[in-house]
Amino acid sequence: MNIKRSLSTLCILLTVFSYTVVAQKKEKMNVLFVISDDLTAAAVSSYENSLSYSPNIARLSEEGAQYTRAYSQYPVCGPSRASLLFGYYPTATGVYGYTSGREKVGPDKKSLPQLFKESGYYTARVSKIFHMGIPGDIESGSDGADDSLSWTQRYNSQGPEWMARGEGELVQNNPYGKFPVKGGNVMTIVKGEGGDLEHSDGRTAQKAIEIIRAKSKQPFFLAVGLVRPHVPFVAPREYFDRFPYQEMVLPPKVQGDWDDMPANAINYVTTKNAEMSEDQQKKAIAAYYASVSYMDAQVGKILACLKEEGLDKNTIVVFTSDHGFHLGEHDFWMKVSLHEESVRVPLIIKVPGKKSVVCHSFVELLDLYPTLTELAGIKPQSNIQGKSLVKTLDDPLFKVRDFVFSISQNAGKGGNAFSIRNHKWAYIQYGENAENGAELYDMEYDIKQYTNLAKLPRYATTVEQMKQLLRQKIQEVRDNDLSL
Repeated sequence: MNIKRSLSTLCILLTVFSYTVVAQKKEKMNVLFVISDDLTAAAVSSYENSLSYSPNIARLSEEGAQYTRAYSQYPVCGPSRASLLFGYYPTATGVYGYTSGREKVGPDKKSLPQLFKESGYYTARVSKIFHMGIPGDIESGSDGADDSLSWTQRYNSQGPEWMARGEGELVQNNPYGKFPVKGGNVMTIVKGEGGDLEHSDGRTAQKAIEIIRAKSKQPFFLAVGLVRPHVPFVAPREYFDRFPYQEMVLPPKVQGDWDDMPANAINYVTTKNAEMSEDQQKKAIAAYYASVSYMDAQVGKILACLKEEGLDKNTIVVFTSDHGFHLGEHDFWMKVSLHEESVRVPLIIKVPGKKSVVCHSFVELLDLYPTLTELAGIKPQSNIQGKSLVKTLDDPLFKVRDFVFSISQNAGKGGNAFSIRNHKWAYIQYGENAENGAELYDMEYDIKQYTNLAKLPRYATTVEQMKQLLRQKIQEVRDNDLSL
């Protein structure tokens, strides 16, 4: 009898264990997707910047996979976000403006969060995920150019932006006549009075924490948009203390730097056309770093809450930015340019159970869509244009791409500009046939892109090879269009 009873007990235990294993296999991982605005990889301390102070992002990179060669597909907010969220290059969608992209891709295409929503996830957006105008939509607390089909719930984080209480200063002597003295979508600095919750990003972190603590019975896809360091540079005063502007070092000024660049390569905001003094340039750099530090503190609060609630063990965390930002390199400021500082972004993916790695393969923001769907076991539409990064989580030497492809708007001069970046070369072409010029840089010996080789006879063959590679890529993207 004892033997029979023992066998019966063993069978029950095995059955319970079997059901537990099945339940664990079926348990869905949450996704916490955090995106900063206008954050260049070169301004993050876990990348190559010792001046920057971003310890929370650095800690995340030590726990996850950090990608050192991640690139935006369009160095402007609206097109970049539409590309990564719908899974298509801008040249496939035709989304080049300040929109969500929905009107271009149509009602049948599933955005990344929409796909999660339709797969049983609670999807929430806090602040800017699809395009929002900054500072306008933040000041008004509006939805901006959002996509309502993507979300179970949406939350906006209204903030005073350049009208915040505090010490304000415009560091452009020529703000193009569009804005009052203190600010707008220009390089305005506000050392704010009060704490983190006085401003949009502090309120965004607070709302994200509330959602995490609510711990819905459903698995969640929580998208958190932090607007700093996008201009205006607004943060509580304490974040500026670490960065006295007098101690800022300007990027090297190369005499005749623009002489070998096509006219269309000169960025839309420069030290010259913004009429910035040396002190103003230093103040802009210091304020950018202060804004990064403030944004990083909000990331820290959200990640701390995730851990406190025990959800870090079952939540995929992604941190990235929509594109980069120039801080005086080549006397360029802001974005739009296809040079490194404007298109290279930080990208960190932390997956429970995966070790910390650093991956040097070329990757694109477009790759987040297939990566997150594969990790979640969700099948996307077959013709999305990114490549999954899942293999790099176990093998950081795995090569995802031989090169990255980005598009821009000819620095505001009409038409499009295109770039191909591989290990050896960065090739930038203005116009589909280089009718407005081209740039070629040797990225092994000229990482800061000071010497344009495109017009030198000895590099004619290389230029032609890169032009052909670009032509093939553009055609490939357009052939693999949005048809099902």
